[in-house]
Amino acid sequence: MAVLELCADDQYLVASGDTPLLEVWDSLPQGLYPPFPPVELPGGVGGLLARGGFGQNFFFAAEVLGLEFRTPKGRVLRAGGKVVKNVQGYDLVRPFVGSFGTLGEVLRATLRLRPGRERVFVRKTGRLEGLRLEPRFVWQEGETLYAFTFGHPKEVAAFEQAFGGERLGGSLDYRPLFPGGMGVGEGPVRDLRMSWADGGKPPPMPKTFEALVEAL
Repeated sequence: MAVLELCADDQYLVASGDTPLLEVWDSLPQGLYPPFPPVELPGGVGGLLARGGFGQNFFFAAEVLGLEFRTPKGRVLRAGGKVVKNVQGYDLVRPFVGSFGTLGEVLRATLRLRPGRERVFVRKTGRLEGLRLEPRFVWQEGETLYAFTFGHPKEVAAFEQAFGGERLGGSLDYRPLFPGGMGVGEGPVRDLRMSWADGGKPPPMPKTFEALVEAL
């Protein structure tokens, strides 16, 4: 498990599917950020892609530039590449992201990195409902609301003042909350998309998606 390639100039990295999320964070130079907050989750990079991200307030699949994955039938497929405009033929990256493993297992993933001069990680007692601020990432654990964002120093400072709460300096590890794997259902953590449960099941698969699974 490793970050296999990092290109700061072109703002992307390539990681194996079993790379822990915080290992990705540790590999990055100051001022570049991955498409997930400083939180460790079950399954590392591959698990994150299978679930369609965590906590984000943006379209997560657009941050995945390329994939190499093994289908349920054992075929190894490559989709996308290392630049944004890299799609030729069918785009398998976007249907794969958030497919909860039905399309296969991530072997390698190319992720877009975003620049930011300043960052802030904060928490407070609160609820997701009615939150009018738009941090890059926001989620709730019990009664605690977490937010992480980055960007221009003035914008980050304005967000921190409006959000309030306590500034955090490190990271979180949610793996102990999900010993049976992280799936959809009533559980201890919720973000803008779903509530996440220990051992929860994936959402039901549409018929057209079942046909895609069978084709691969």
